[in-house]
Amino acid sequence: MSGEVEVFERSRGRLEAIAYRLLGSAQDAEDAVQDTFLRWQGAERQFIRTPEAWLTKALTNVCLNQLTSARVRRESYVGQWLPEPVLDGDRMLGPAETAEQRESVSIAMLALMERLPAGERAVYVLREAFGYPHAEIAQILDISESNSQQLLRRARQHLVTEQVRVEVDAAATRKIVEEFLAAALSGEIEPLVRLLTDDARGVADGGGEVPARSTPIIGPLAIARVLRGGFNADTIRRFIGDVRVGFYAAVVNDGPAVVVAADGVAVLGVISFDVAPGGIAALHIQANPRKLRRLAGRWRASDDDVIQVIG
Repeated sequence: MSGEVEVFERSRGRLEAIAYRLLGSAQDAEDAVQDTFLRWQGAERQFIRTPEAWLTKALTNVCLNQLTSARVRRESYVGQWLPEPVLDGDRMLGPAETAEQRESVSIAMLALMERLPAGERAVYVLREAFGYPHAEIAQILDISESNSQQLLRRARQHLVTEQVRVEVDAAATRKIVEEFLAAALSGEIEPLVRLLTDDARGVADGGGEVPARSTPIIGPLAIARVLRGGFNADTIRRFIGDVRVGFYAAVVNDGPAVVVAADGVAVLGVISFDVAPGGIAALHIQANPRKLRRLAGRWRASDDDVIQVIG
């Protein structure tokens, strides 16, 4: 491996993590990192004093350009749009030492960041998730240091939420999933309602590829009714045929989730939870096959135990 490639590969994980937070898509993040590598190969490296800073600036510019085109694509997106889920242990998630770093990669926060102007999103990611000082952010984005500080303040104001997110460990994750599946598969509404907060919200992303609700589901009763119909053997067979469907507890984007897989291998969907002090506050249901490819690849190599099986 040549020297310039070695330099780039040492930064690849960090670049992927930045790009994923900026774009909300692992696939788009990979494309952005590859584009950055091509720019690195064509750069006059004898004039580059700090490769890490140069690569971060180049990647950020690529992502800002992608964000512009992505917004256009999402205007015509079929149904609800959700970020691409990423399984625990994937380097795409990046650093997770602080609460801010973990929060910045949650499905809920990535979805909220879609509302931010590109500049605010870039400053927020670089500062909150990666700890870049404003002086460096200013150089990366070609803005003043005071403008960087202002953009961060605006981003924080736009991302304010009244919902308090509860961080859970591996044991708590499994317990949450077990309780959820027991309620969802019971055929009764009340057990599900008890697990949800009064302002619970559900969003499903099928991307036009698989059936999914085109609008958010608001309130515990409405969510429970939809889930009761979906977690039904007859419903599952009608959509995917006569196969065994397993439900697994997993950590996705630093939060508890259910991975739904056919015959223990083919990932059909992921249900991610936002957990609040009063229960499950949000369900993010990702069923778009294009957004499950990376997670599915890592899932096949995992050894997670099935919790429930239908079929």
